[in-house]
Amino acid sequence: MAFPRGLLATALTLAAVTACGTAGQDVNGEAPAAAVTSESSMRPSDKFSVQFEQALPNIKGKTFTSAIVDYPPDGRTPPHRHGDAFVYAYVLKGTVRSQLVGEPVRTYRKGEYWIEPPGAHHVLSENASRTEPAQLLVVFVSNTGDELRVDDPST
Repeated sequence: MAFPRGLLATALTLAAVTACGTAGQDVNGEAPAAAVTSESSMRPSDKFSVQFEQALPNIKGKTFTSAIVDYPPDGRTPPHRHGDAFVYAYVLKGTVRSQLVGEPVRTYRKGEYWIEPPGAHHVLSENASRTEPAQLLVVFVSNTGDELRVDDPST
């Protein structure tokens, strides 16, 4: 799906402005999901907080959402997917390692970003530091009503 000229730039500007607002709720109002391996279960989980959500008036059935992901030192996010959402992630603080299926592990520092295409499987997302926190601004353009993050089932 092609986005109208300027829509993504407008959405990202709005996301940056809303990132400074009041913290929202955890997705589904619950604590982050349990870890999937014994090694990672010892590591702290991230905190995912929705900041802003708005149906896109010019694209029926699509919603723009911005969220903050806070990683404590050595924190991580379990492997997950974002459904059919287009995802933009921007490092606000610290250093984050990220990997999508079929791609190498990448390290992003404050001021750097990545995108995730619809249907991507995010297999690694973690704070690269064991002593300092990290923080992401994440922007989603998703199907209205879809869950923003679905953690992989434990095996």
